Amino acid sequence: MTARRPGAAREVLAGWLFVAPVVVILGLFMLAPILMAMWVSLTDWNGQGSPFRAGVPFVGVDNYTRLFTEDGLARQDFMTSVRNNVYYVAIVVPVQTVLALGLALIVNARLLKGKAFFRAAFFFPSVTSSVAISVVFLFVFANSGAVNGLLALFGVDGPQWFADSRGVLHLAMGAVGLVDPATPPDALTSGGPFGLSWWEWLSGPSVAMTTIIMLVVWTTSGTFMLMFLAALQDVPVSLEEAAMLDGAGRWNVFRHVTLPLLRPTMFLVLTLGLIATWQVFDQVYVMSQGNPAKTTLTPAFLSYQTAFRNFEYGSGTAISFVLFAIIVLLTLVQRWVMRERRPA
Repeated sequence: MTARRPGAAREVLAGWLFVAPVVVILGLFMLAPILMAMWVSLTDWNGQGSPFRAGVPFVGVDNYTRLFTEDGLARQDFMTSVRNNVYYVAIVVPVQTVLALGLALIVNARLLKGKAFFRAAFFFPSVTSSVAISVVFLFVFANSGAVNGLLALFGVDGPQWFADSRGVLHLAMGAVGLVDPATPPDALTSGGPFGLSWWEWLSGPSVAMTTIIMLVVWTTSGTFMLMFLAALQDVPVSLEEAAMLDGAGRWNVFRHVTLPLLRPTMFLVLTLGLIATWQVFDQVYVMSQGNPAKTTLTPAFLSYQTAFRNFEYGSGTAISFVLFAIIVLLTLVQRWVMRERRPA
């Protein structure tokens, strides 16, 4: 057994004294609220008085089971919000990542002139208020807005963007003649998991949700562009030049030299994008309120709606904890998929 170094105890004590303020602040303003919210999710508190008083009904895990096992409006709304958010995440995360990387490569090009201008131009939407941009998009995609006016120049009758609840996959299948969206096959409408039919699960994002997706991709790509740009500027130029001297083309240099060096930044961008897309709220709140026909409803907005509009704080908090579990699980899966594998 090794002897303890003299003065080690005082160093440990000094270290704890230095971090004590941060620990206390995090405990009071993060850990304590989380534990309080967890208790609320196990009750039927309606927002009146304190949730810790004796008269608040304790329901255990009933708020959670209603979301997964009990037939009713609560499960239908929650699964509808999950379906909407799955399509939202599946489109936004890859598109904004690819777009951000492409913009970073353009801005990082050595021969590009006016780099400062392009960096500011690409990043500007990210620092603008999401509420303000959402309001602008409401006008741009209005029935008589600029987008439909531009489509009319090409003889295209634009949809009612924020009032169209049709799923884009349904529209695509109808366009190629696979199915008739008005009369879907009985096999797809007769049953499905978690209270939704397979036809509903396979709807794709609605036209209204697609509009929100375009807004979010445009406003978030600039932030992730800066992350990729910082990583690209740390890539040694000598490695790329050595690969090109060995006969590698630009694509092979990017694929086998640049992209592997961007792995940590890629993981960061994908993780932040995954978390942000599962927590989308402000755009839905401003632009659609979950409409039309609940096709833009998301778990975050449903949690707010259940708690602060329907005064079912227990159910609303339960939805938020399920959303937290989904984010943690998907982040761990993403970390496992993107882990660095050593050759056998």
